[in-house]
Amino acid sequence: MDFLDTLFADMASLAWGLPLLVLLMGGGLYLLFRIRFLPFRYLGHAVAILSGKYNNEHDAGEITHFQALTTALSATVGMGNISGVAVAIAIGGPGAVFWMWVSAVIGMSTKFFTASLSVLYRGKDTEGNIQGGPMYFITEGLGKKWKFLAVFFSVAGLVGALPVFNVNQLTQAINDLLLKPANVYTGTTSNIAIGVILAVITAIVVLGGLSRISKTTSKLVPGMVLLYFGMVLFILAVNFSEVPTYLSLIFTDAFSASFYKGDAFLGGVVGGIILLGIRRGAFSNEAGIGTAPMAHGATKTNEPIREGLVAMLGPAIDTLVVCTLTALAILVTGVWQSSEANGVTLTAAAFTETIPQYGKYALLLCIAVFSISSLFSYSYYGTKCMSFLFGAKHKGIYNYFYIASIILGATTSLSMMINLIDTFFALMAIPTMVATILLAPKVIAEARRYFSSLKR
Repeated sequence: MDFLDTLFADMASLAWGLPLLVLLMGGGLYLLFRIRFLPFRYLGHAVAILSGKYNNEHDAGEITHFQALTTALSATVGMGNISGVAVAIAIGGPGAVFWMWVSAVIGMSTKFFTASLSVLYRGKDTEGNIQGGPMYFITEGLGKKWKFLAVFFSVAGLVGALPVFNVNQLTQAINDLLLKPANVYTGTTSNIAIGVILAVITAIVVLGGLSRISKTTSKLVPGMVLLYFGMVLFILAVNFSEVPTYLSLIFTDAFSASFYKGDAFLGGVVGGIILLGIRRGAFSNEAGIGTAPMAHGATKTNEPIREGLVAMLGPAIDTLVVCTLTALAILVTGVWQSSEANGVTLTAAAFTETIPQYGKYALLLCIAVFSISSLFSYSYYGTKCMSFLFGAKHKGIYNYFYIASIILGATTSLSMMINLIDTFFALMAIPTMVATILLAPKVIAEARRYFSSLKR
């Protein structure tokens, strides 16, 4: 296990080097300036689309705009927000949050392009069903000679879509908040038991396909987001006098990295904190990685730009709102300095500090719903990759591999799981961003046509 831990850490460091940083952030900025911030002027229109105002049952696709966004958000509004932020602060201090914000704003532009492309260049699987996602917009938009990029994305996606990080953190939360205080924790046996229960719950939903996944997540996610918001806002209200101090520190520490404990990057600690913030931001909102476009590509619409606008809301909700609230809760309670905890346990400490009796149990409920809904969504992404590589009739095989991996996530270390997923997210981002940059002129032309039609 020590060998694997070191191996995955080295792989993650290699994958998240300067080239990927330039591709994700530089590519995102390029897209933002190429389209001249145009989609940002239509965020109100995006909300109208999300409300169902433009839904048409006769359009191609499987699910509504709202179901596509909640399916994508169920994968992103989850442990990346609750645990990933805590990891970023534990290693990088308050300044890491600023660079997560930067990655989110750039990520909104990236998501607009990737989701638009996933509808603009939908393909068909071997059973003749319409499909969307990076593998299809690569082959349909760039041509068959670029298929190697689509295959590369899909192979990386088979591992990147595994639920091991979410399961690992949910298991840690159940152990720390429920089993250990009740003195019923039995080590590996408890972890395996939790893994088996999660595997059974996941199997019941994911074997029912996208329709069941989207219906389940659209019911679960909004309620838990509201409960989580309510608790965090209460923590901030109780510690209101500290909020301005830490909001200021997020900005100043972003350029001084006074609390950074990780490895240097580009010759200094500021480079290290930038990379940390972008890694955790990418893990949180998945902009440029290529997972969310697979959900958005299934939307019932014939207007690609509409889905691009809806997808833009993802990083705003996910990182600018939810991650910021989590970060402030951890910072204003002081647990980031008084506790040696990391991951979900650090977030739990912040809730327990302000809401002693019920905070950790309400948080555990949110964590459980966020994590389990993430398990449902990621299985869909993995089956899409499997279908592209080996044919639609074999896609169901992935679900059994996926369900088995839940046991692995429940019984291994946080560092091993986060480095494993970081590595394969990085590999998925390469073909996604290369294809998106090459196809950007097509999206820009489509956007100008669509926005012009709104003014008529």
